[in-house]
Amino acid sequence: MNIENIQKKSGIVGRSDSIAKVLEMVAQVSPVDISVLISGESGTGKEIFAKAIHQNSKRSHESIVTVNCGAIPEGIIESELFGHKKGAYTDAKGDRKGYFETANKGSIFLDEIGETPLETQVKLLRVIESGEFMPVGESKIKKTDVRIIAATNKDLAVLVEKGKFRQDLYYRLNTVSIQLPSLNERVEDIALLVERFALEFTRNNDMVYRGFVPDAIRHMKNHEWKGNIRELKNFVESIIVLEKGERITADMVESQLGKNQANYLKNDALPVLTNQTADSAERELILRQLFLLRQDVEFLKQLASPTQTPIAGVSTPLLDSNENQKPSGLINEDSEYFIKNSSIGDMTIQDLEKEAIIRTLKFFNNNRRASAKSLGMSERTLYRKINFYGLDRKIKS
Repeated sequence: MNIENIQKKSGIVGRSDSIAKVLEMVAQVSPVDISVLISGESGTGKEIFAKAIHQNSKRSHESIVTVNCGAIPEGIIESELFGHKKGAYTDAKGDRKGYFETANKGSIFLDEIGETPLETQVKLLRVIESGEFMPVGESKIKKTDVRIIAATNKDLAVLVEKGKFRQDLYYRLNTVSIQLPSLNERVEDIALLVERFALEFTRNNDMVYRGFVPDAIRHMKNHEWKGNIRELKNFVESIIVLEKGERITADMVESQLGKNQANYLKNDALPVLTNQTADSAERELILRQLFLLRQDVEFLKQLASPTQTPIAGVSTPLLDSNENQKPSGLINEDSEYFIKNSSIGDMTIQDLEKEAIIRTLKFFNNNRRASAKSLGMSERTLYRKINFYGLDRKIKS
């Protein structure tokens, strides 16, 4: 199963090595009808990966039922999961199907499974092992056929040691374990995520969006995102509203991070699900970035012009007279368009990426650490792309 197809179906955003590894795991486990345990910090997108597993499984034609175990009061969780019979308790005015019966033939996603009471864990173990359960107030056993996908932001092994989680249930759930990286472990994905959230938010709210300057993105990459993707999404939406459609600068980012950090963890509407395919969203992101890059080129051309008055705080040596530093290949510095018209139709994203890597490495005298940071990717990713494009012989200090 191709991980690009998984991203198209699910809307998962990211090109980092850590996300690629997770997507490879999703591709491997999705077709196999076994239990999966997804671990990761709050806000890393556990639900969207659970849905991706379901969407690429043999049960994809059926529904996936999502249950937040931590949000259901202990007194009614068994009724919610397994249903109840009329008269089982005071407010039980009729028979009610539980989530397991509703999810029959499909999948059930048990989020925050570590919050489940021990008494309920016994019944969960039974339904996982045999597909059997008994509604509250019922004496007749019912059967269900569901795939279990569970998630937790806690270390279940530690809970087992403390006697707060059943060991046998832990082993049943942990048939396959997927660990999601925190946002701080995939900073090279921040630019893509920011553009996705910004475009989605401004389009849905009919707002002007002029983008984030590169320094603003770099500043965001240096921030510690304790709330992960959820915090990033909240921040992007907040700063766009507060800056009233202006192009977002590094100073704006620094100011808003300082003012509003305590409020960023409140939005539970996580993230990356969209009615737009990953391909079309990525094209939109690329076009947006090219537009912003063209603006930057025009700005730098003005700085380099001898007829222009130098702008305070900006040093003209940013532009090197060395021929190697001039735009080449696909890039057209004299046209109203950033890319040559003659290149359209023959150009690929890989062409752009390859040229960006070559020119950035030359700019930094083959300093790969500085080049990786400038390009917004990890050194490991840069080394992998250099090998992929066969650039070792082309890049010389």
